[in-house]
Amino acid sequence: MKQAAVHESVRIETCSVALDGDLRVPDRAAGLVIFAHGSGSSRFSSRNRSVAGVLETSRFATLLLDLLTPEEEAVDERTRQYRFDIERLGSRVVGACDWARSRSETSHLPLALFGASTGAAAALIAAAARPELTRAVISRGGRPDLADDALSHVQAPTLLIVGGHDEPVIEMNRDAMRRMRAHVELTIVPRATHLFEERGALEEVSRLATEWCRRYLTETPS
Repeated sequence: MKQAAVHESVRIETCSVALDGDLRVPDRAAGLVIFAHGSGSSRFSSRNRSVAGVLETSRFATLLLDLLTPEEEAVDERTRQYRFDIERLGSRVVGACDWARSRSETSHLPLALFGASTGAAAALIAAAARPELTRAVISRGGRPDLADDALSHVQAPTLLIVGGHDEPVIEMNRDAMRRMRAHVELTIVPRATHLFEERGALEEVSRLATEWCRRYLTETPS
């Protein structure tokens, strides 16, 4: 039977909270990419949505979710209390992975995690906690170094994408690479800054992410 496309707002109950998300499952989806947003952002991030849109046209399902509740977001806007609470964020990405496995629309799909800024550390923590589920990890302008001890436990192939003019973050990513045992690649996008706002920069991120997902979600693991 032909699988119908899914586009719906969802609520994920995990870690004693309810997190809002947007789920898109194209017809004959080849995999699922869960997005973990970065500091001070949300599922409405224009950059993550742009990348997600390209992935969807390539037949990958996407789940963009808020890692903080509305109440936490309000506090964080004033105090920045939660945006660097990597343990909290990571546990919620784990919850999203488990939720995706419980849904009929996504339970059969190979899984990738896409993290931006501090969301990259959260994605890597989830990958370490759910190695049997996670087939790939992608970081955009991320802080993988903040995943600390989880880095050595990540098994999924990991792509680190950093802007060429984002020198401090390049070094942080190189530091994370030295601590990882999984296959990991660092790709530097020339002339791009931290937010990839330069012409063509985000398009390059989308291309790289799509190629990584094609490589690790659509091929049978050895």
